[in-house]
Amino acid sequence: MIEVIDISKRFEDLEALKNVSLNIEKGSIYGLLGSNGAGKTTLLKILAGIYKQDQGVAKINNQNVFENKEIKEKVIFISDALYFFGQYSIKDMARFYKNIYSRWNEERFKQIEQIFNINVHKKIHRLSKGMQRQVAFWLSLSIMPDVMILDEPIDGLDPVMRQKVKNLLIQEVAEREMTVLISSHNLRELEDLCDHIGILHKGSMILQKDLDDLKSDIHKVQVAFKDEVSKELLEKCNILYEEKRGTVYLFIVRGNKNKVLSSFKEYEPLLLDILPLTLEEIFIYEMGDVGYEIKNIIL
Repeated sequence: MIEVIDISKRFEDLEALKNVSLNIEKGSIYGLLGSNGAGKTTLLKILAGIYKQDQGVAKINNQNVFENKEIKEKVIFISDALYFFGQYSIKDMARFYKNIYSRWNEERFKQIEQIFNINVHKKIHRLSKGMQRQVAFWLSLSIMPDVMILDEPIDGLDPVMRQKVKNLLIQEVAEREMTVLISSHNLRELEDLCDHIGILHKGSMILQKDLDDLKSDIHKVQVAFKDEVSKELLEKCNILYEEKRGTVYLFIVRGNKNKVLSSFKEYEPLLLDILPLTLEEIFIYEMGDVGYEIKNIIL
């Protein structure tokens, strides 16, 4: 569905992307994470056909994206910074979308109107930031896209509306196998939605995994020993982070869960627990493994 092969993009002296590759299957919800300035928005804009990569391949449905009208009919991009024509009402903007996108579905537009319950005659620029975000989803889903590319999509939405938007996205994926690519710093929301995760750092893709596999490969271990922790144990395990709280040690360890437990049990711990990790914690420690500062973070 979405295929990126070794793409790079430079803006004057800034190398925004360096040989980035990724694959997203049809009907998948892919979460793109990364540090500030990692190149996430640049990658999204290349896949939306706004930027052209300097090198490499960016394809959707086996077709190059840039200046491809057929592909752009099926792809919608909701940017972090929304733009609507000045003085346009929702109805005016809907008419514009209808003229641009041949797949516009009036019935779907009216269905979503019942969900958001905003008067179609309202001027969009007079609406709150959160309501403008609702309008963006309303219009975008009405063109029945095959691919939705979202940059900080739920910024400004209240908790109830966030859930409504997530339900809409999940419905479109389940019923039409719509493919979704989301970049967001709200990792708690991504954890609810995504089945795959990619992490960008300084323009390079440092990790791509199924979310369940990612969670099964990194563990928070709480352990206590009669004496000090063995240096041999620390050398044996792939430890991303360690912290001591009184007599209890907290380790973030990468590896097979059973092998990790087996390694710790060899040293006869007084206490040994594997605690659940959130996506946000996984991100913090994966970034720490590539040198991104994680000191002074309180869990």
